Amino acid sequence: MGVLGIGGIFFRAHDPQALSAWYKTHLGIGAGCNADATGPVDEWAWMTLGGPVVFAPFADDTDYFAADKAFMLNLRVAEIDALIASLAAAGIAVETRAEWDAPETGRFARIHDPEGNAIELWQPPG
Repeated sequence: MGVLGIGGIFFRAHDPQALSAWYKTHLGIGAGCNADATGPVDEWAWMTLGGPVVFAPFADDTDYFAADKAFMLNLRVAEIDALIASLAAAGIAVETRAEWDAPETGRFARIHDPEGNAIELWQPPG
């Protein structure tokens, strides 16, 4: 099969420039960002580190994320506690639940961007 990975995530926004700036400021993602901070920066792309990606359609009546949204972003992170502290210090509400975390799947937190899109932060185990 010829697919190597996800090449992009595209979605509608009321204010694309402001939303792009929010993602870059608070999560370090978007055009011109580099996850390992050592390689070259591409003005159009976000350079990510390799690792697991879950691709999973959910039932249309799921309550795992808001019924009025067609998607939820799940972002693989390192040092979730430090990221949660940084987001909270910036006034961003962060939800955590003990039942979301498990040794075999990792740790999770949930935030929403300024346009109400759910973002799940995932620190894989190990």
